[in-house]
Amino acid sequence: MRPILTIFLFFSLTISAFAQQRLQAFSLTEVRLGPGLFKNAQQTDLKYILELNPDRLLAPYLREAGLKAKAESYGNWENTGLDGHMAGHYLSALSFMYAATKNAEIKGRLDYMISELKRCQTANGDGYVSGIPGGKKMWTEIKAGNIRASSFSLNDKWVPLYNIHKIFSGLYDAYAVAGNMQAKAILIGLTDWCLNLVSTLSDEQIQQMLKSEHGGLNEVFANVYSITGNKKYLVLARQFSDKTLLKPLLNKTDALNGLHANTQIPKVIGYEQIGIAGKDTTMENAAAFFWNTVVNNRTVVIGGNSVREHFNPSDDFSSMIESREGPETCNSYNMLKLTKQLFLSQPSSKYIDYYEQTLYNHILSSQNPEGGFVYFTPIRPGHYRTYSRSQESFWCCVGSGIENHGKYGELIYSHSANDIFVNLFVPSVLNWKEKGVSIIQETNFPTQETTSLTLKLKKNSRFNIYFRKPSWVVNNEMKIYVNRKLQLAANDESGYIKLNRLWKTGDVIELKLPMHTKANFLPDGSDWVAFTRGPIVLAAELDTLSEPNLFADGSRMGHIASGALLPLNEAPLLVGNMATLAQNVHPEQSKNMNFSASTLIYQPKYKNLKLVPFYMLNEKRYVIYWPYTDFAHLPERIKSMNLYEKEKIKLELATVDLINTGEQQPETDHGFKGEQTDNGTFHERHFRNGKSWFSYRLKDKDLAATKLSFTLHGNERNKTFSVFINDKLLQKVNIDGTSGNDFYVSEINIPKTLLAVEMELKFVAASNSTIPNIYEIRLLK
Repeated sequence: MRPILTIFLFFSLTISAFAQQRLQAFSLTEVRLGPGLFKNAQQTDLKYILELNPDRLLAPYLREAGLKAKAESYGNWENTGLDGHMAGHYLSALSFMYAATKNAEIKGRLDYMISELKRCQTANGDGYVSGIPGGKKMWTEIKAGNIRASSFSLNDKWVPLYNIHKIFSGLYDAYAVAGNMQAKAILIGLTDWCLNLVSTLSDEQIQQMLKSEHGGLNEVFANVYSITGNKKYLVLARQFSDKTLLKPLLNKTDALNGLHANTQIPKVIGYEQIGIAGKDTTMENAAAFFWNTVVNNRTVVIGGNSVREHFNPSDDFSSMIESREGPETCNSYNMLKLTKQLFLSQPSSKYIDYYEQTLYNHILSSQNPEGGFVYFTPIRPGHYRTYSRSQESFWCCVGSGIENHGKYGELIYSHSANDIFVNLFVPSVLNWKEKGVSIIQETNFPTQETTSLTLKLKKNSRFNIYFRKPSWVVNNEMKIYVNRKLQLAANDESGYIKLNRLWKTGDVIELKLPMHTKANFLPDGSDWVAFTRGPIVLAAELDTLSEPNLFADGSRMGHIASGALLPLNEAPLLVGNMATLAQNVHPEQSKNMNFSASTLIYQPKYKNLKLVPFYMLNEKRYVIYWPYTDFAHLPERIKSMNLYEKEKIKLELATVDLINTGEQQPETDHGFKGEQTDNGTFHERHFRNGKSWFSYRLKDKDLAATKLSFTLHGNERNKTFSVFINDKLLQKVNIDGTSGNDFYVSEINIPKTLLAVEMELKFVAASNSTIPNIYEIRLLK
């Protein structure tokens, strides 16, 4: 008789310190989504992608190559200076979607796009391929050392480096994700063109050029090095790494206040990629410091960051609460790219915790279930989101949007040489052909607090499976069962639990993942609170106001939810004990994640509000962050909110048009032009100044404006400039330094004879003088 011990399967359940090993992501071809939230979102995205016309996206490329376009260019951002940027995103989206679904029509689109781009590259004759209007003349100037760069322009073009980065990135994805070899050849040719472009420029001149938004060109060049092994591309990647951001990160200094957020994140993705490709730990450390700073100090509960595209002060989130232009989807798209890199390079559950939080609450919620993508997700209580239309909207967040929902399978699992890591609880099938291992994950998470994984193997095998212990699981409540037998699990800082045994086909692993409700205050510690259930943000629908532009038109500012703001003093107010807030959010239908906070809500009219997962609230006004106070401070809080909001709403109602000067998108939306002008920040506020002139386009469709106001600072003196409307002098202004030492508003009456539906507002410096810092411009009734 055999000894009894030999018939027992050996297993061990321990925590592994695997932080020193690098992991690999499974390819999208190895992971298929099962029925559920993410599969539905994927299919909605697939439909949107197929609604787009490749020939219209390719038109700028053919035109710039001297070839006849087969269709008219799309409008919106695609024919107002950023022509061609969508084609790069489209290549990436097609690549992800084909790898994830094997859809034949998607594959045909991708192959066609690549063949047409090859025609363009051949016609250009020097490796160049781009849709930048008038790009060849601009690049000639730059090669000669004539570089005129500002934050969102380069030699009078709208962020051409950012634009061309999209086609670089799309070509890389077409090769690396979808296996298109012709895309690789085009990519290398285009990279060699860029090498030639900067071959006569000094490092200082390249850094000057990088003052203009340039996407993640350093990442792409590091990727080209990885697929060719040629070190000249790694050198190019380092040359295209912006030192103004890198230096403070290397010194572990947060210098992000006021910076355009989505200009910075792709640079950091590049730092990390250079660190990986070039085995440079200093670059990797800089990227990790950036991630920790943004995630821990600058991120709201949905996983997003930024206000009007810029990093707000980390100790003051008031602008986030007040603005209709909250976290930008592109930022979260890029933060997830960085998170994936960091996790695979330095495995830790903290990265997947953030990834999961952002995936469910920002990325998933940024797509309308019927199609359409969101640019800004307002955090202001009672506001709403505006969705794109497939034939009219071509913003950056549409480009990243069509990519987002095709790559949900990229980090559900990962692996080392022999072991599997289960990172996310998403219905899916993993097929690791190389090892003969398949895993079927079935779950209704998050409405169900369990997930089940069934194994299929070619032969019985011993290996490790690592399971993430989410940060939202309290203490030792996570339970693991193998074939219905409870496994004893230890807790450890690494956040992953290792299960090692001789696995066989039919083994079933079940995870119990109890969720709890948590109160989450803003990172600045102010009295605004949001609630989560596990990783899921809970929000309430408000029906107090209509939503006039739920779906955008083709206008320059169509992506902004421009409807009326709910006064903050009318938002539902929570009153209670801070320590027990979460305990007073009661489940009503736990199966459907339906909760009530009636015992906390102060106003009787809001008592029946229900909290549900934010990703369920489409085409709705909503509350994510609630104003909070305790009973002792209730009268004071109500009084202060009433006084503050009264002035804010009065100004809002009087405003016909508003320009946040010095900020990229508001200035671009208002047709900014200028010579010898610069922008920056002072006392956490953006400004625009100049030695010559700058101008904007203002809109006054009802001819209701009577005044122009602009904000200045009292420390400016001895500066004279003139203000023009449609080339007619409105007023000459002299700043003499007598206005104190604070911000103040200057107002100028506008004669009726100068009013028009669209007006050019121009500031011109007087001879031997300059235009002072101008912080905000309003056209007022």
